[in-house]
Amino acid sequence: MGQKEVEVILTRQLASYLTMPIFVVDPAGSLVFYNEPAESILGHRFEETGELPLADWATMFRPTDENGAELPSEQLPLVIALKCQRPSHGHFRIVGLDGKLRCLEVTAVPLIGQANRFLGALAIFWEMETG
Repeated sequence: MGQKEVEVILTRQLASYLTMPIFVVDPAGSLVFYNEPAESILGHRFEETGELPLADWATMFRPTDENGAELPSEQLPLVIALKCQRPSHGHFRIVGLDGKLRCLEVTAVPLIGQANRFLGALAIFWEMETG
């Protein structure tokens, strides 16, 4: 785990106090944190998962559209916020690491620090009714 920018440290701190599930990535797309509410949706504690590269987290939850077709990582709101540095919103299904299928609504935004430094992105998501 390398040195993090102060804004990323503060974002992680803020996320740890919120009840909304939040997922935070660095500029390279590596997962740096997800909070406790996200743990119940993702099916695994962050302390057990740890930091992960984009190629791993973008596929490990097997994102699919509402018809069950695999969703390319480039279509995930967090990847769009990261690669295009713009907000993105979408809905899709995942299979948590606990094996449960979940429908999610996700809003992702780039993290832009002082002096316009790109620091990564964060996603806030909500679990919706399956079906």
